Amino acid sequence: MNKKVGVGLIGSQFISTIHAESIKLVSDAEILAVMSPTKGHASEFAEKHGIPHYFTDLDQMLAMDDIDLVVIGAPNYLHCEITLKIAGAGKHIVVEKPFCMNMAEADLMIDACKKAHVKLMYAEELCFTPKYVRLKRLLDEGALGTPLLLKQSEKHDGPHADHFWDVERSGGGVTMDMGCHAFQFFRWINKNNPVISVYAQMSTTVHTNKTRGDDNGIIILEFENGVTAMAEESWTKLGGMDDRAEIHGSEGVAYADVLQGNSIQTYSTKGVGYAVEKAGNTVGWSFTMYEESWNYGFPQEFEHFVDCVKNNKEPLVTGEDGKAVMEIIFAAYESAGTGKKVYLPFKTDALKPIDLWKKQNE
Repeated sequence: MNKKVGVGLIGSQFISTIHAESIKLVSDAEILAVMSPTKGHASEFAEKHGIPHYFTDLDQMLAMDDIDLVVIGAPNYLHCEITLKIAGAGKHIVVEKPFCMNMAEADLMIDACKKAHVKLMYAEELCFTPKYVRLKRLLDEGALGTPLLLKQSEKHDGPHADHFWDVERSGGGVTMDMGCHAFQFFRWINKNNPVISVYAQMSTTVHTNKTRGDDNGIIILEFENGVTAMAEESWTKLGGMDDRAEIHGSEGVAYADVLQGNSIQTYSTKGVGYAVEKAGNTVGWSFTMYEESWNYGFPQEFEHFVDCVKNNKEPLVTGEDGKAVMEIIFAAYESAGTGKKVYLPFKTDALKPIDLWKKQNE
């Protein structure tokens, strides 16, 4: 491809803002259009981010010949439908996490993109987070010896948008929303070694008036090569986002704290205008982030995806990875519902992960 990769965005809220700000840092990309079905949202977003075209109709945006890549920042329950439509238009796709609502949708999305000969890329930014990339290099170079135990946690006080709280549109609670990060992180760190079992404990402890989904979850994975991994996920942690990981090996240990470890320790009697994602009250001590998107790895992620489209390279994270993560998510909800360890491969025709937990608890 001898031109910049033309990009179309779907969505106009929190994650699409991150997409827009990150893609603008990629020299080989140009955002040409944004689409949102909500009247006024796309036009306001386009004006704010200097995007030349905006639409409320997806078909109209897909009719633009100059668009090569479409980034989906829509609610989970729309991922499959939108992906099939984009593939039908012959354009490459980046799908935000989680991949979709169920395993049947995952297969439809992957098959449609294969038939259309377009790339289906799964937006898991932890595989591009600079501190985690360095963490993986420590393991890969042998500094930590053989991996024994992996840990990853992501915690805050709850999602930005209403659709995350609604399990009919999201598919589940915090394990669906944030556990998906940990599961792909573990697979990537452990060189995609197969997961053989999942055990999970979930609860709804604080947000009982907002959601039927889990707001806390602890999930343990066993890998074929003997590695154990533990994910801690929470929608009840106050004081701002927390994202950290550990690798325990036969020859060493490494700890990585993405946000607090890269922050400016701040004390203010008035509070900080913006400290970190979901910080809440910042009067007194808080940790103030700088270059937050870069520290998360979003610009690096999109630089990679754009390079894959422009130069026809294989993406680091694909639809197949998204499907593998969905299988782990379903197994986790089955485990939480039954109280038993669930072995993979795990097959289910459930329409959404939460159904496997709630069928045992209602």
